[in-house]
Amino acid sequence: MTREEAKKRVLELRQAIRYHNYRYYVLDDPEISDAEYDALMRELKALEARYPDLVTPDSPTQVVGAGMIESSFREIQHPTPLYSLDNAFNLEEVREFEARLERALGRPGPFEYTVEYKIDGLSVNLYYEEGFLVWGATRGNGRTGEEVTQNLLTIPDVPRRLEGAPARLEVRGEVYMPRDTFLKLNQAREEAGLPPFKNPRNAAAGSLRQQDPRVTATRGLRAYFYGIGLGLQETGVETQAELLDYLKRAGFPVEPHARVVRGVEGIETAYQAFLAQRHTVPFEADGVVVKLNNLAWQDELGYTAKSPRWAVAYKFPAEEKKTRVLEVIFQVGRTGRVTPVAVLEPVLLDGTTVSRVSLHNEAYLEELGLMLGDWVLVHKAGGIIPEVLRVLKEERTGTERPLVFPDACPACGHALVLEGKIHRCPNPLCPAQAFERIRHYASRRAMDIQGLGERHIEQMLEKGLIRTPADLYRLTKADLVSLERFGEKSAENLLAQIEASKTRGLERLLFALGIPQVGEALARTLARRFGTLDRLLEATPEELLEVEDVGELTARRIHETLHDPAMLELIEQLRAAGVSFEAKERPRSDALAGLTFVLTGELSRPRAEVKRRLEALGAKVASAVSKKTSYVVAGAGAGSKLQKARELGIPVLDEAGLEALIQQRLGQMSQAGALE
Repeated sequence: MTREEAKKRVLELRQAIRYHNYRYYVLDDPEISDAEYDALMRELKALEARYPDLVTPDSPTQVVGAGMIESSFREIQHPTPLYSLDNAFNLEEVREFEARLERALGRPGPFEYTVEYKIDGLSVNLYYEEGFLVWGATRGNGRTGEEVTQNLLTIPDVPRRLEGAPARLEVRGEVYMPRDTFLKLNQAREEAGLPPFKNPRNAAAGSLRQQDPRVTATRGLRAYFYGIGLGLQETGVETQAELLDYLKRAGFPVEPHARVVRGVEGIETAYQAFLAQRHTVPFEADGVVVKLNNLAWQDELGYTAKSPRWAVAYKFPAEEKKTRVLEVIFQVGRTGRVTPVAVLEPVLLDGTTVSRVSLHNEAYLEELGLMLGDWVLVHKAGGIIPEVLRVLKEERTGTERPLVFPDACPACGHALVLEGKIHRCPNPLCPAQAFERIRHYASRRAMDIQGLGERHIEQMLEKGLIRTPADLYRLTKADLVSLERFGEKSAENLLAQIEASKTRGLERLLFALGIPQVGEALARTLARRFGTLDRLLEATPEELLEVEDVGELTARRIHETLHDPAMLELIEQLRAAGVSFEAKERPRSDALAGLTFVLTGELSRPRAEVKRRLEALGAKVASAVSKKTSYVVAGAGAGSKLQKARELGIPVLDEAGLEALIQQRLGQMSQAGALE
């Protein structure tokens, strides 16, 4: 692979990983298995290792989680950063981990380690002052998280007050949903006609991010704690094992199976024991966490941009079972993605019966070499999602039949388009996509039509009242009161919400349309750049490429999707209904055009508000400091970003300095306009 080929592949991988990070960390709705995700990340790491000049500060290999998105939760600046763990998938990689420690410490092994289950949950940070809980937050991007204090206080494992604690103390832990609780919750959701959660981790994340703590309180969340950020030195502990004992004495539950071992052989012995009993513990675990026991050595080793050098996650292999493929069906999702699904002879796997498994896309099918009637090995990637591990071609009898991926949508007959490795139906009128499209269109982050529940959408589709989002604007009071459990007052309220959605603006509309690769952030960027939907429709792929964060593949997908005849028909229907095609957040001026800002520390206003103002004045707001940064805006508690700005000689402003700069630039523009 040449450097140019590597560069193109790196950009493709980063775009794919960011998309799947967003679905996993933000939407709590993953599309691919852990194994597929790990494969993407390992390929990206390998290419960046081969071509170090391609590494950028915002690469997924350098960033924790999915970063921060705008939300209704208050942003919290963590006093000290939270990191994610590097992975090891076999004993040889664990040996390499210890060898790296030997080289970095200049000491021979074997070393002493703690080993505990790696619980599949959501990382949180609790901050105490004088023994009282001040706030609790999600990990977020590792430096800034979402405050979810009231929701965390519904968990019985979270202490409100500590005795004899350091004056300022951060305690790190993992919120999880017990396996039995998860199964009961999904059963209740299915009975209520709601979509089930995909796995306990996503159920826990969705529950912790509820707007109403009373909902969180009903979800049965639990937590284990494992680390301390700020205040560690004041505790007087010297090893990781002593740290766990300290937390336990302070009232924090810790993972009860944790043990101290010596060397790689000790790690492997513990790993095998944990693996053997993984299905007997009440939580989902996808491996063990191995940490160097000596805290002074941990401090000496430090961190990479993303991970501690003194710890590693040793991942479990998935349980494997043999079964036969009876049939392959093709399902169409909200975005039109066509996914082949294998119907299997039912098999008991990791304690549950599996009869269906996603085959992802045509490229995956070709790689497997799967035929109808084949015997296959299946496992659960990450212990949760069923996946075909390999085809047992040696057991073929000659009666197997080849698989053919359809050229047309199995639901509506529209020609499929190939986007990378994914076949997609671009028809927004496709009946298989109708429910999910309309649900997404009406969702809070899209057109925010409150009161339009999933059952209502299902009834409207069954009665033929709607087929597309545009049909919502044709509904009448008589239509609504004909639905089950829908009175006149409910109908009037919903019609008012539908009418109000017409004025949400282009930012919301672009996201609501479900254009591939266009999430909330890119929708806002496109709206600010083009101002109106009509101007965006006129844009060429080359013009789209000039937009920040838009690559070749994304530009092509946006252009093709917007110009598909079915999408154009939907757009005209929305126009006729009176939906606004104009952006609400169009730049007021170009006063800060060409400048890039990085925000750090705790500001007097929410960071999202400051960011919106800067972008409205034509500036770019980046998440990481680089040589391209024009200014760093630093608030209280600013840390590594402020330090890096000083190292690079980048100007640093406080909030007063930022306001002075803005007024100066606005004044210069005003003078220039007067001279003209």
